[in-house]
Amino acid sequence: MQGLNDFYPLLEAIVSFMDEGVIIADEKGEVLYQNPAAGEMLGLASNTPIQSLESIGIGDLGTISEAGKTTGYKLDDGFVRLERRVNGEGPPRHLEFHTGVIQTPRSKKRLRLVITHDRTDTRNLEAVLNRRSDELVTNDPRMLDILTKIDQVSASNAFVLLQGESGTGKTHLGRIIHRKSLRANGPFVEVNCAAIPEPLIESELFGHVKGAFTGATQDRQGRFQAADKGTLFLDEVGEIPLHLQAKLLRAVQDQEFEMVGSDKPIRVDVRIISASNKNLKEMVDANEFRSDLFYRLAVIPLLIPALRNRPGDIPLMLKKFCSNLMERGYSEEIECSPGAMRLMMDYPWPGNVREMENAVEHAMVCAVNNVVLPESLPQDIREYPGTVVAQPIPANLPDQRQSREIEEALKEAGGNRSQAARLLGIDRTTLWRRMQRLGVAG
Repeated sequence: MQGLNDFYPLLEAIVSFMDEGVIIADEKGEVLYQNPAAGEMLGLASNTPIQSLESIGIGDLGTISEAGKTTGYKLDDGFVRLERRVNGEGPPRHLEFHTGVIQTPRSKKRLRLVITHDRTDTRNLEAVLNRRSDELVTNDPRMLDILTKIDQVSASNAFVLLQGESGTGKTHLGRIIHRKSLRANGPFVEVNCAAIPEPLIESELFGHVKGAFTGATQDRQGRFQAADKGTLFLDEVGEIPLHLQAKLLRAVQDQEFEMVGSDKPIRVDVRIISASNKNLKEMVDANEFRSDLFYRLAVIPLLIPALRNRPGDIPLMLKKFCSNLMERGYSEEIECSPGAMRLMMDYPWPGNVREMENAVEHAMVCAVNNVVLPESLPQDIREYPGTVVAQPIPANLPDQRQSREIEEALKEAGGNRSQAARLLGIDRTTLWRRMQRLGVAG
């Protein structure tokens, strides 16, 4: 039988033609071997040697893979997978690294093996398919920072805590994180902890067995089991009662729990994304939320700013919501008058994005001749303190006052008669007739 050394040239030739990148490094991360595909995926110039894992921005892979100690060349469950966005020559690439520690049969030398798969085409296709659902329009620097952070953390399994007022889009961001993660093909299970009666929360989260309580006529799995191999989104997690937080901590920390009425442990593989409109840190200080649970959930804490603190996003979001409604069958010719836009810009939006979406639909339904006028807006916006809603000019007003109203509207509209008419709550023909009668230039 031929020795292994006789096969090494053949094996190297085979590996050199593989589409996957193959990198072998020593325990310090110094690269001992790379095939051509590895350098090409990393955007390196032809035949450029990789000096170390650290030099290409994946030095921490060796640390991560220490948990995957194996013997021989078998790739077993000890190996880990993670995805990174890599910048090199040409456009950025999304690479998946499958890495672990192997041990050579003869010398017992421990080596780090990294197998690289190019997922760029897949991620680009997903971006196109999910563009409408993932789209979050913003020019606000804080929101842009949050989206950048989401891109960084999505591919990991780190738990994320989203905090912000109701309606700021926490659930939407949670879905984006899931879709960008390696668990995207797994389930995304949402639980609104505030909507579940307190006596049922434990059963809802962890499930129950037949006979556990009155009415439990059969076994029923909970949300943790439903989210296995995927993501569990705990909305309003601050509403979970203190006496259940210890059990939740164990499920979060150990990925293990018992169903209600059972002593048999169940293991799951679940990533937790939590959301709260309350400040959980303040709840911890007030002994209303367990500190150990808080720190487990808040590995990556993200604070979502309220809409009133990013007014530059208001026109962008109004346009987006109008487009969404047009796709649902609303008229594509509806315009927004300057007066209505001014009211919406001045309004503080206490209900944030959710309130704005409802207000836009209300305005489109109540538009006059395909124009959203101030009176088309919901009452809360029209009557917000400090705002003045333009009203149609009554025909019996003194001529001097009518002239002044028309002149002010024309000035605000930059001389545009159509816009001035909308501000005044009359049609363009009526405005023209009154201008002629009153001798108003414009």
